[in-house]
Amino acid sequence: MDKLIVRPLMECTISTVIIVDALDECKDDEPASAILSVLGQFVSEISKVKFFLTGRPESRIREGFHLPLLAKATDVLILHKVKPSPVNNDIRLFLKHSFLEIANRRGGLDGWPTEKQLNLLCERAAGLFIYAVATIKFVDNRNDNPRKRLDFLLQSPESSAHEGRAKLKTNTTLDSLYTTILQEAFGDDDPRIDPRIRSVLGAVILATNPLSPSTIATFLDFDTEDIFPLLSSFHSLLILQPDANHPIRPFHKSFPDFLVDPTRCINPRFHVSPPDHHSELVIGCLELMNRGLKKNTLGTLDAIAGDEADKLRKGVDGSIDPGLRYACESWHKHLVDANQAPTHMVKITSLLCRFLEQKFLFWLEVLSILGSLRDAVDALEVAGKRLEVCRDRVHDEFPEFAHGRSRDQ
Repeated sequence: MDKLIVRPLMECTISTVIIVDALDECKDDEPASAILSVLGQFVSEISKVKFFLTGRPESRIREGFHLPLLAKATDVLILHKVKPSPVNNDIRLFLKHSFLEIANRRGGLDGWPTEKQLNLLCERAAGLFIYAVATIKFVDNRNDNPRKRLDFLLQSPESSAHEGRAKLKTNTTLDSLYTTILQEAFGDDDPRIDPRIRSVLGAVILATNPLSPSTIATFLDFDTEDIFPLLSSFHSLLILQPDANHPIRPFHKSFPDFLVDPTRCINPRFHVSPPDHHSELVIGCLELMNRGLKKNTLGTLDAIAGDEADKLRKGVDGSIDPGLRYACESWHKHLVDANQAPTHMVKITSLLCRFLEQKFLFWLEVLSILGSLRDAVDALEVAGKRLEVCRDRVHDEFPEFAHGRSRDQ
């Protein structure tokens, strides 16, 4: 903060506004937001600079704004206390403009949508722009009639008995919108397809870094040709590129929040249980590393350091398989939250012990070249704790490797 922001702004004496959006999405384990804490130390030194910060009122955000150094310099605007009329007018303007663009592109949509339909959409949006955006993305499907898709959306139930328990503003129909889009995408229950839907949804929203459809297929042992059409079915909720190797991500954080909350996503076809799907992902990571890691995995020779290591790292970044890289850097992050039921633990532990016995040094080599060697310390700490838990819970089925070795070994 001091070197990058405060000193340059003090020297140039410009008057400006710095916007920090979605502060609640920044990973932070401090009781009060670390960013707000640091900002409070310096904000008085750059009086010509204003910071505009947005975020949900999570406890660490609220505590951050209450810090003594920041509290006196801060004005707090609670969004749901804003009068609804200007917000609704903005949403209506956005909807009219977006529908007009669709009508001009498609043709044959004169007088669409009606004023009654616009009024109903604004009412359902209840002040949430994400509702309006998701509606437009759903209606604007190049393979379907936009008039029919809007009619289908407006004919769906306006709300569910379970809405209002979520962290989002109460009395909205965002959850119903997400449910309607998913049900439209996948039709009736299908015991053969539904587990695959949940697995793909879990990989999209629980990955530590966005994964591509091809990488998701690798981790879940699916065909890429099957994954891409499935993702395309609910493209209005994703940032999805035509390239199967391009990372995908949810369009808005409210969608993952919806999927993992059983009080919001009440249809079990789509509810993602994080422990179960973290288990799937750590299994996929371990299986991929057990298959793909070998001596000199990246085609390098002896370990090198300094400038030469930096040059090598830049060359390797584009050549290493994205799935293998993700597995090497992230398997332990999924292991932390994986399901600890015996059926999950036995398989994970077996793969983990094989990895530690046969692939450990090759994994360190990859991390070293990628500049991520510090992650190994965290990973081994997580693995050690998991092995201790497994030894106690599933003793009879525990791999010989984990039973017989001393702590020193």
